[in-house]
Amino acid sequence: MKKRLLLISYNFSPEPTGIGKYNGEMISWFVAKGYDCTVVTSYPYYPYWKVQASYKKRFWYSVEESVDSRSGGSLRVYRCPQYVPAKPSAFTRIILDLSFFLSAAIPLLRLLIFKKIDFVMTVAPSFQIGLVGILFRKFKGSKFLYHIQDLQIEAAQDLKMIKSPKVMSLLFRLEKYILDKCDVISTISPGMVKKVKGKTTKDVMLFSNWTDVNSFYPIEDKTKLRDRFSYRSTDKIVMYSGAIGEKQGLDSVLAVADQLRSFPELKFIICGSGPYQKELENLAEQLKLQNVNFMPLQAHSEFNEFLNLADVHLVIQKAGASDLVMPSKLTTILAVGGLAIITANPGSGLHSFVREHRVGVLADADNAKNLMECILKAVNNDFREVNRNARRYAENYLSADKVLLSYERHIQKADTDYELNDKFASLAAVSQA
Repeated sequence: MKKRLLLISYNFSPEPTGIGKYNGEMISWFVAKGYDCTVVTSYPYYPYWKVQASYKKRFWYSVEESVDSRSGGSLRVYRCPQYVPAKPSAFTRIILDLSFFLSAAIPLLRLLIFKKIDFVMTVAPSFQIGLVGILFRKFKGSKFLYHIQDLQIEAAQDLKMIKSPKVMSLLFRLEKYILDKCDVISTISPGMVKKVKGKTTKDVMLFSNWTDVNSFYPIEDKTKLRDRFSYRSTDKIVMYSGAIGEKQGLDSVLAVADQLRSFPELKFIICGSGPYQKELENLAEQLKLQNVNFMPLQAHSEFNEFLNLADVHLVIQKAGASDLVMPSKLTTILAVGGLAIITANPGSGLHSFVREHRVGVLADADNAKNLMECILKAVNNDFREVNRNARRYAENYLSADKVLLSYERHIQKADTDYELNDKFASLAAVSQA
């Protein structure tokens, strides 16, 4: 019998980066495996922080349906209206979360009443959507899968988005309640696994973000790439590609570019979109930086070539975020065998990961001077061993099929254990009678 999987998350395809990208690829994989999948989501807005143009006319609810002709798996997507702030803050993010929670209640109530669901999966953020997973677990007997992409509460605390101790205490208690009701808890990095284990007595599995190692791979001869993007063969290209938000602290990149004006061969690319993009562009203009080029998000079909253009990739985060998130951009950089400079302080999970596997160059977070030193070190030394390590790690651990197959086996085991426990409980009840 086909298994039925319900995903609840306000990020989904066709969002090109971040959580929406991974949610979309995961559901496509399950559909191809023959699952009947239902998704309750919003209209795609990330990383632009505005609804994509092709969806703007659909103001109210909409439903999208498809069937995989080979596997027989199916997909139904319910899109719900949601408030999307042009410039997110602590207050507007709360409204964003609340607006989706309320608007999604309508299709979720129908599903709760009328549809059989074997697995219900919620993705944090938003962490409180896990309350809906608990309802399906209690009233439908669904297995509740709780996946943590970002430690949302800690991020809000460390970035000082929420300053009230009472509010923080309430949020942590609510999160613990959700964790204690899960059948499967997963998160994306060893450091985050350790953090989440400190919140609950239940097991926490590593469910890494993945990459397509067939679509993203190293290109040895970069001459044509340089010509195509109007760079010289002698240029040293330092690239940041990803979301342009508060936790990245990309003003440090501009500070470094300002200090390195005397190195004309050094060229900086900032590629992406986000709520702080305009501020960065204005700052670069004020500093009259001729060595910085802002570029839009690249098409998926061209992204492998674009990433291979760089000599150095920047994975920049503020200090408070390095143990709270595993940057999704890092997986693709590893796949192309890129040399990444990663800001993470000693003691953080990200710092330990990079040191253990020797897949990048570590820089101190929130330290523009050290970042500059690392960039100069990277462009002036031979790091081909790090390049090879990066690609090897992606092939061994980040292949989409390997990661998703491991997760499927884990949730199927949880499903089998659940059914066995039900049978033993029924036998016990009969014997007592």
